[in-house]
Amino acid sequence: MTAGGGDTRRMKNILVTGGAGFIGSSMVRHLLEQESAAHVYNLDALTYAGSLENLRDLPDGARHTFIEGDINDRQRVEELLRSQAIDTIVHLAAETHVDRSIHGPAAFINTNIVGTFALLEAARAVWLGSGHRPDGAYRFHHVSTDEVYGSLEPDEPAFHEERAYQPNSPYAASKAASDHLVRAYAHTYGLPVTLSNCSNNYGPRQYPEKLIPLMILNAMAGEALPVYGDGKQVRDWLYVDDHCRAVHAVLERGQPGETYNIGGGAQRTNLELVNELCRILDELLPESPHRPHARLVRFVPDRPGHDRRYAMDIRKIQQHLEWEPSESLASGLRKTVQWYLANSAWIEAIRAEPEYRTWMERNYARRGEKP
Repeated sequence: MTAGGGDTRRMKNILVTGGAGFIGSSMVRHLLEQESAAHVYNLDALTYAGSLENLRDLPDGARHTFIEGDINDRQRVEELLRSQAIDTIVHLAAETHVDRSIHGPAAFINTNIVGTFALLEAARAVWLGSGHRPDGAYRFHHVSTDEVYGSLEPDEPAFHEERAYQPNSPYAASKAASDHLVRAYAHTYGLPVTLSNCSNNYGPRQYPEKLIPLMILNAMAGEALPVYGDGKQVRDWLYVDDHCRAVHAVLERGQPGETYNIGGGAQRTNLELVNELCRILDELLPESPHRPHARLVRFVPDRPGHDRRYAMDIRKIQQHLEWEPSESLASGLRKTVQWYLANSAWIEAIRAEPEYRTWMERNYARRGEKP
């Protein structure tokens, strides 16, 4: 059936790129739970942010196939699309951390731009080269970020889908370029695509370079909680399972060629967010010698070119696809903290990795941010 207009698109063989990462592994879980007739193929290069630990205890794991590989390997991707009759691509493979893009932008250009190009070329060769292409048979869904839109002033309206792009970091610029490539392949070649731009995700299994898991893990260990600048940068926070539900709605009912903004409706300053995490930890860890955890906060020099505010206008996906976030920030943060408290083995495995220790030492410890 065709997508849009209330019809539901059926999927049989789904390829998730970056499916061993934070959002990707959550997307794999969601699809296995919700698409009982589909097989999920998971292509991931297992860079530092991807881990097989994220794929433990999958629901109905017999319908999941993991393939270690790079999206830049076009021949291999083409073979996968053909041999497994892939009808749906959920493109999540990306370098995502702004700090890393500032220190080393080359990896972001290679994965986010060149990798997306290679994936588009593979999909074009297999799907459009087959001759017979019934409406709704194929879908390339590209997951992007609110950062492509730039920065908002304090009273400026939230980002909407028609806002002009103004990326300010190498990461944001690489994602903006990939968005443009996806749209170009839809317009020029007729590739059936949808796009989504999401706000800051959080939840279980997020690599602890990102703000929320970094704060949780550091607070649990009694280490400094580094907050950039004055901590008044505003972000909209989206629980990862809500994001997966939104992407699934786009895959099923989204109109080809359309873009959908996805946000959690939960704007907070970074400092407000950190303080809320500290309050939850104070409650859940009453015997912790580090209570109150807010005393561990340390203000550090601001990130170069740090965007001041992001906010998402999500009326389009609400009205067209009847999607709403189900988690409030309070409920989502509590679930997230509880997951990290209950999964010490996952935490220790990540923190024992040499790459993690090197990154943390280079970017935090060198500044003397000790409690």
